[in-house]
Amino acid sequence: MQLVNTINDLRQIVKQWKIDGLEIGFVPTMGYLHEGHQSLIKRAVSENDRVVVSIFVNPMQFGPNEDLDSYPRDLDCDIDICKQESVDLIFHPQVSEMYFNDFSTLVDMSGLTDVLCGKSRPNHFRGVCTVVNKLFNIVDADRAYFGQKDAQQLAIIKRMVRDLNIDIEIIGCPIVREEDGLAKSSRNTYLNEKERQAALILNRSLMIGQKLLSDGERNAEKIINAISENINREPLAKIDYVDVVDSLSLKKANNISSSCLVAVAVFIGKTRLIDNFIFEI
Repeated sequence: MQLVNTINDLRQIVKQWKIDGLEIGFVPTMGYLHEGHQSLIKRAVSENDRVVVSIFVNPMQFGPNEDLDSYPRDLDCDIDICKQESVDLIFHPQVSEMYFNDFSTLVDMSGLTDVLCGKSRPNHFRGVCTVVNKLFNIVDADRAYFGQKDAQQLAIIKRMVRDLNIDIEIIGCPIVREEDGLAKSSRNTYLNEKERQAALILNRSLMIGQKLLSDGERNAEKIINAISENINREPLAKIDYVDVVDSLSLKKANNISSSCLVAVAVFIGKTRLIDNFIFEI
């Protein structure tokens, strides 16, 4: 496995892979890899001749009061996991490698970025779209793998690829959970023992919404209220949003008649966690 820090070095390696006719899978990450990332890497390894994992904490997608400086990092552990999963190359650039001092070109989107997490993090997805677009241009992969836990991000990346005619296949992979149901996340490390237990309220509340839908409820407001009421029973939980939207357009659903995304963002103490499920009709 190779560890590469510069765009030029990466491109030279990928150029040779392309000459050799090899298919390339790409897993973009911000590092501090866990079983959720591993599931993406495993699938990429199974479906491609070569796999690149990027490890880059992208400052552009963090707001002024968010956790850029404290975001968990452990490159040595990340390298061990990538070796274990037979990754061919880790791309680990510095910020100065990814952004010129006078960098001024942004990839923006309207509609899909204005709801859910985009409401409370107004410039977040601009940063995501910009860095992912750059990474797609740099790595030149055939396929890229993203987790369903970040369902809005997945929908946005798919739309960006479609709208900008980027020649890459986007593959969404299922949420990976702890044994007790908590969705795997690098931010779970911020939780103390009491908060970790309180965080279970997210998945438990979503299961209430899932049961209502399975039993035939199609009124989105009733589902939102049932999920919200259960979350509010947890003293350490503060709701950012609970919403039901169309799974493709992310437009708000009222009477559910097609595939929908039921998504929540909840602060447990100071830590913001997200979770979701998609209900197919």
